Amino acid sequence: MHEALKEPPQAADTITRPQAAATSGPVRFIFTGSGKEYFGIWIVNVLLTILTFGIYSAWAKVRRTRYFYDNTELAGSSFEYHGNPVAILKGRLAAVGLIVAYNLAFRYSLALGFVIMFMMICAAPWLIWKSLQFKLYNSSYRGIRFAFRGTLYQSYKYYLALPLASLFTLYLLAPFTHQRIKKYQHDESRFGQTPFSFHAGAGKFYLAYLIGAAIAIAGVVVLAILFFGSILASFTGSAMKAAMALPTVLFFVSLYVWMFTLFPIFLAIIQNLIWNNTRLGAHQFGCSLKWGTMLFIAFTNLLGIVLTLGLYTPFARIRSMKYRIESMSLQPQGSLDEFIAGKQAEQSATSEGMSDLLDFDLSL
Repeated sequence: MHEALKEPPQAADTITRPQAAATSGPVRFIFTGSGKEYFGIWIVNVLLTILTFGIYSAWAKVRRTRYFYDNTELAGSSFEYHGNPVAILKGRLAAVGLIVAYNLAFRYSLALGFVIMFMMICAAPWLIWKSLQFKLYNSSYRGIRFAFRGTLYQSYKYYLALPLASLFTLYLLAPFTHQRIKKYQHDESRFGQTPFSFHAGAGKFYLAYLIGAAIAIAGVVVLAILFFGSILASFTGSAMKAAMALPTVLFFVSLYVWMFTLFPIFLAIIQNLIWNNTRLGAHQFGCSLKWGTMLFIAFTNLLGIVLTLGLYTPFARIRSMKYRIESMSLQPQGSLDEFIAGKQAEQSATSEGMSDLLDFDLSL
């Protein structure tokens, strides 16, 4: 459960009152946050982070994440975030230390630089593993904690071995690697004692990547046809060469815009694929992102950010997250309240002792 709720929801350790009885249809996620509210949080976070030379960024992340969790609802109850900013600060200081060591090492010795780089690559799966544990353990719904039970061995397999294999096959294994990583993340996640499960095979990921590649290539071909004559003239002409350089510039600008266009399209394809193939026990998730809406939000957000010199950023974030969250639903098998009540009854001993182990987070 890591793609859609990229900055999920949460607030206090109180158990929210259950609502809604047996449900016959899908229960949709609701996002109640507003750009105006979030702007206040965002601007304070930015200013305090600058004034404290980045130290406050850990507390800023907790405030930001808590806001999104608090304003994300399912069946009348919101999610909660319990992250400790000190733990996040430890992770960020560790990350800064690694980056500084990496840069200094290359200044004084090429060999030492490669050694530090190798150590960072080898440490990455462990850091990701700890971060996943921290993120899920510090998330809850109706007082019930999430958890991540994946092993360190699996993390090295999916975050190091498979990406390296993908690199050596010229990324032909990239869709397979993506599928195995998502399966690892979802299959090893828990809500209380109930496991999530992921049912999309590698073939569906290859199809998604092929669709994305086909759209990308089609756009490049169309642009090349439109600008081919002008570009050819700019390379073969003499007197008109300077004047004809403009179409070449326009071609590369158009190419950049097209690449930007591909991101929301591919994001919609992948998020739909992942959540339409994810279950919590017997309960099926659903997702219905539309390409056109994603594109409209992306372009209007970009326009707003540019025209306001960045001040529209929090409003853009809210618009994007609201659409992505509200595109999701959960189809309960039977009464959702009865399912939650059962989880609350077994919650007491589930997370005993975990808080002492999960005091480190590399979340950036």
